[in-house]
Amino acid sequence: MSNCPACHAELETPLACGACSALIDGAGSLDPFAIFGLVRGWTIDQQDLSQRLRRFGRLMHPDYYAAAGDAARELAEDNTAALNEAHELLSDDFRRADWLVRALGGPGESDERQMPQAFLMEVLEWNETLDDARNAAGGGPERTELEGLGQTLDTERAATMERIGAGLTPLPDDGSTALTALRRELNAIRYLDRARRELESLRLDDATAR
Repeated sequence: MSNCPACHAELETPLACGACSALIDGAGSLDPFAIFGLVRGWTIDQQDLSQRLRRFGRLMHPDYYAAAGDAARELAEDNTAALNEAHELLSDDFRRADWLVRALGGPGESDERQMPQAFLMEVLEWNETLDDARNAAGGGPERTELEGLGQTLDTERAATMERIGAGLTPLPDDGSTALTALRRELNAIRYLDRARRELESLRLDDATAR
């Protein structure tokens, strides 16, 4: 944990000082865990994260700096935006895992496009059901079949995120080959999320048609 450059008090967040209310520049170079004063890791206490968001947000709320000049208000706005963006990332399991894999030197989505081999046969079956629904002309999969697919996709997503969490606990070493396997699991999550969104759209179309 660092100290305030103005009063030297220990900082809870590197964005602002709770002791002297000084705003601190440099949010653009900080990672989301550092912004919240947390050690990098997969497990996040969401209640603690929300409490930190409220506490830190009050420290740097732009309205408190309205009389301090344009530069101070702009810095307050920038730091508040950085705080909110970090919160959105840390509170989202997928985004947090994606960030950790990249930060540890693992491949990005454009570097590793494959999904786990065991996942691919299921994808073919799911795609067939979705294709039938897309191409249906007054017919296609029964509503119960679409509902069943939705439940399957939800279950598979939960199981995949559980594997990702296990793979990030503890965090792999920088550049570990395990990061490639984790990227493939994240690619599977991307597929599942796209399929779930499309399925929801098909459900709405089906409900409208009825």
